[in-house]
Amino acid sequence: MKAINLPKLLLFICSEGCFVVKEELPMSLIKPIILFFVFSLNINSYAQYVHPWDKYLDELTTSEEGDIAVSEDVYDVLSDLYEHPLDINTASREDLTRIPFLSAQQIEDIQAYIYRTKGLKSLSELSLIESLDPVRRNLLSFFLYVGDGEKKSFPSLGTIFKYGKNELLVTGKIPFYDRHGDKTGYLGPKFRHSFRYDFSYGHYLKMGLLGSQDAGEPFFADKNHLGYDHYSYFIVVRDLGRLKTLALGQYKLRLGMGLVMNSDFGFGKLMTLNSLGRSTNSIRSNTSRSIANYLQGAASTVTIIKGLDATAFVSYRPLDATLNKSGYIQTILKSGYHRTVSEMNRKNNVYQFTTGGNLHWEGSGFHAGFTAIYSHLDKALQPNVKQSFRRYYPEGNNFWNASVDYGYINHRLSFNGESATGNLHGIATINSLSYLLTNSLSVIALQRFYSKKYSSLFSSSFSSGGRIQNESGIYLGANWQAFHHLNVLFYTDYAYFAQPRYQVSRASHCWDNVMTMTWTNDRWTILGRYQYKVRQKDNDNKTALIDEKCQRGRLSFGYGSTTWSLRLQGDVAYSGFKDDSFGWMTTLSGTYGIRRLHFSGTFGYFNTDDFASRIYNYERGPLYSFSFPAFYGEGIRYAIFARVDLTSSLLLIAKCGTTDYFDRDHISSGLQQIDHSSQTDLELQVKWKF
Repeated sequence: MKAINLPKLLLFICSEGCFVVKEELPMSLIKPIILFFVFSLNINSYAQYVHPWDKYLDELTTSEEGDIAVSEDVYDVLSDLYEHPLDINTASREDLTRIPFLSAQQIEDIQAYIYRTKGLKSLSELSLIESLDPVRRNLLSFFLYVGDGEKKSFPSLGTIFKYGKNELLVTGKIPFYDRHGDKTGYLGPKFRHSFRYDFSYGHYLKMGLLGSQDAGEPFFADKNHLGYDHYSYFIVVRDLGRLKTLALGQYKLRLGMGLVMNSDFGFGKLMTLNSLGRSTNSIRSNTSRSIANYLQGAASTVTIIKGLDATAFVSYRPLDATLNKSGYIQTILKSGYHRTVSEMNRKNNVYQFTTGGNLHWEGSGFHAGFTAIYSHLDKALQPNVKQSFRRYYPEGNNFWNASVDYGYINHRLSFNGESATGNLHGIATINSLSYLLTNSLSVIALQRFYSKKYSSLFSSSFSSGGRIQNESGIYLGANWQAFHHLNVLFYTDYAYFAQPRYQVSRASHCWDNVMTMTWTNDRWTILGRYQYKVRQKDNDNKTALIDEKCQRGRLSFGYGSTTWSLRLQGDVAYSGFKDDSFGWMTTLSGTYGIRRLHFSGTFGYFNTDDFASRIYNYERGPLYSFSFPAFYGEGIRYAIFARVDLTSSLLLIAKCGTTDYFDRDHISSGLQQIDHSSQTDLELQVKWKF
């Protein structure tokens, strides 16, 4: 019988911490031991357990890399809303648009219901709003609360600083292994850590400071002489008379449908279906640990007259870039890694100035806006245009873009669109039309055309190819509440690329289809999902295109009581390109709560032919930490998560997880290589409210 080297992880929050015991165990004993450990927690409980909101997020996204990037941004927004929920009775339309999974019609229905009933008495009344399906009603319960309904004026500074809330969050990640770079190559220690301080008073004022450090980066050394590799600082003021929003420091900005300016989250294909292609303007603080996609300076939105808002912003910030031999910018980098000498030399070696504004009018269901931005780089952008897929990439020092956005909404119909141009006078346009056929069936059609000559340094919108350039396509989707407990989502999306792309030397196309069915009642959740995607790539000689056919499926069963929950999930993946590749993974997870203590446990086995048939699987982590790793090869993944509310002000979180591979004696390559078949990480987090 085959034996493996299995790190058995036992996590004790109270005093022992986390330790690892290694010994040889027969394969037949692995699963019973892990399951016994996880479910031995489910004894003698009388406390109420609140299901975590993040388990619903996976139901609104697909297992595609593009959607995972979207999910990470959405997760950050929802984490912040969970920690600072909105009073549904006083929340404005702009406040509700901060919730990514609500469509424009649903926001209108919520506001209309509150107006008719003079305010909600309980969140259970959300079930009376027919356009809200069970998944959204469950999600909203984590981000909204029922207040007294009294709209308060902006408080005095004395009141703010007397009754405001302080919050300090410290997070660390400890690896129980060494990478090659940890021994030689990386400039700093192997530990990842960060801190986040927030001061807030309701939704009126929020200010904070965040510092983050990736593993291998120097701390109080080299270019990081101020300590952390990345800092974010911000002040956001809302509802101060005509001043709707003011942001100082680092912030994220979204205007229209994102063709000209969107440094915030975009929408993946399932999220687009769930939000029904809505258009919105928003300013929020940059609370991300990433160096990408933020502005630095000031932004504000002011109401000029009723229905007419003006937004203005200015930003000056450093960027990471790869420079060519002439000192020009070859590539703007967004990874944020500064672990080696070469990576550190690319840090903050370019500066970018950006300014612009937006006028937005709405009334009688109609809305229209105009956006214009200008950006200057202190070094010229000079990509390698000899590569065919980069032929129309933006070049130079100075860039401008302008757009008009427009739309109409009523109880059943929503139309949104934006058309933009820029330096090379290329055109980009996106238009969506959604209609509520019945109270249980909504449909959406979305068209986009992005010229090969259109480019914007800040665009992020609906796209199949990952860029707002060289793409045209049509997207059709439906959201059907078939029965009281059954919800069906479906979309089909066809995209055509007229010019070469990465790994594609000529015109090509992509066709993507997904169907998701979710059945829920008070205790059970059953989800089934199937995805079929065809995209064209070059053959070995680049003489013709070959269809890469990818299929993914998921079936999960979840059960939850007042004290515990259990979920069994199976995933399969098939990729047919030059060679066939097949993979599968089964995952069992459980949660349990007792008084101030909450546990989660996960165990999964995966077996795939190679990376092409990789399996993505969401895994719960500490606050504001998103984890959606890809598994390929053969192995097991198991983790345990524990949360202890020591007092109403002090919270401790720990997560210890291991990935154990059966088909290799080392993990990764280069400086990231680990000379073992398994890797174990411990994450610790402390949250203090004062």
